[in-house]
Amino acid sequence: MVARLDSTAADFEAQFAALLARKRSAEEDVDGVVADILAAVRERGDAALIEFTERFDHLVLKPETLRIGGAEIAAATAPAAEIAALERAAERIADFHRRQMPDDQSFRDDVGVELGYRWNAIEAIGLYVPGGKAAYPSSVLMNAIPARVAGVGRLAMMVPSPGGELNPLVLVAARLAGVDEVWRLGGAQAVAALAYGTASLRPVDKIVGPGNAYVAAAKRQVFGVVGIDLIAGPSEILVVADGANDPAWIAADLLSQAEHDELAQAVLISDDASFAATVTEAVEAHLAMLPRPAVARQSWHDLGAVIVVPSLDQAPALIDRIAPEHLELALDKPEALFDQVRHAGAVFLGRHTPEAVGDYVAGPSHVLPTSGSARFSSGLSVFDFLKRTTIMRCGPAQLAAIGPAAVTLAEAEGLPAHALSVALRLADEGS
Repeated sequence: MVARLDSTAADFEAQFAALLARKRSAEEDVDGVVADILAAVRERGDAALIEFTERFDHLVLKPETLRIGGAEIAAATAPAAEIAALERAAERIADFHRRQMPDDQSFRDDVGVELGYRWNAIEAIGLYVPGGKAAYPSSVLMNAIPARVAGVGRLAMMVPSPGGELNPLVLVAARLAGVDEVWRLGGAQAVAALAYGTASLRPVDKIVGPGNAYVAAAKRQVFGVVGIDLIAGPSEILVVADGANDPAWIAADLLSQAEHDELAQAVLISDDASFAATVTEAVEAHLAMLPRPAVARQSWHDLGAVIVVPSLDQAPALIDRIAPEHLELALDKPEALFDQVRHAGAVFLGRHTPEAVGDYVAGPSHVLPTSGSARFSSGLSVFDFLKRTTIMRCGPAQLAAIGPAAVTLAEAEGLPAHALSVALRLADEGS
């Protein structure tokens, strides 16, 4: 059953540490298998892709059918309400990320050295989109639109179609997001194709998007050949709620992430023990009504937690130790508490901001750091698709002002050619 913790209990620290240490990832030993797949694709290209797609996805392809044609993408359709919802989401995601775009900078410092930096988009991005039962059109938008806003020139999307099945709404989302290429490929072999290229597919510069253990391992192994984004783990949500909330609302919020994965984690922190107990009852009531409750039930019972504190003033310290992917502050005045929080992927303020609006239509990307990595990383943004080039310019006077220090440091580090390249210019200007 769900863990119940009381911060006033003598063994709370041990219980909380155990909660943080719970095994939340399926540690499959896939590195060797993945390495073999990567090597095969690198050596045999399209032939290896066809072989692995038949083996793992039970789909027979030819080089000319690896890519989904433009006509098929253009013809993809779905119920009008679903397309309208995607369009609404796409508009909001694009607007939010346009506001993130940074400006170039150029300035002169106090000795007249010209300094600055310029932002440029990465040329080609590979987007991995899970297929089958985990096909999420919203993830297409959340990954592809920030890339487009950043100015990426080419966006190639990989989506497996097991047995030939492909959610048409994924293709609609790709069309709305301006994806250039869509390929019927998944798994480690898709990552290999993006990293190394084949006769049919040009390689990319960076790979983004979530996937299973094989995809995650493949991304780790090709890093350096290409860039990668976060290594996504199971989803997680932490809700801080007082007794003024509707328990049914909070229970639904907890289950909104628990239903993603048996290894997802949902945690409630409250200063009201009676309210917390009512929320756990509401969770069970919701589970009894969900059409497919098995995943959410296992996640909640195995990894869920309810933490009761005497005051919400204790919450920020606990939040920062958890460093959750999603943090809901379901309070009338959440800002005071939020000001004390350092580590969270995305924060949802107030009683009417459920995490689910962030998954779809709020605007920020829902690709967020998991497994405590919000301590050192951020959610996906335009900055994941940009690179910064620094700029320096010295004239004779400026080099004379700062060059002697460079000579001294180069000599101290035992790098005489470094020192010479500056010293020669100083000597010529001084003669």
